Amino acid sequence: MQVQTQYPTPTPHLGHVETVIVQSRAPACDGGAGALGHPRVWLRIAAHQTFCPYCSRLFVLNPDAVDEAAH
Repeated sequence: MQVQTQYPTPTPHLGHVETVIVQSRAPACDGGAGALGHPRVWLRIAAHQTFCPYCSRLFVLNPDAVDEAAH
């Protein structure tokens, strides 16, 4: 029996997806490979997760993160 989570992580059929847990709804991604990465892009997490359009890293908002709108 498979347990259903509130925010399921996609399971791609093409390989491994690196998942990064973040504390902010506006994370930046540069590919994480130094000079072999990609240009830094700022992402926006609207609900609970988003993908980097360059490297397909999955950015998941930590459920315990403080909402920036509350500041």
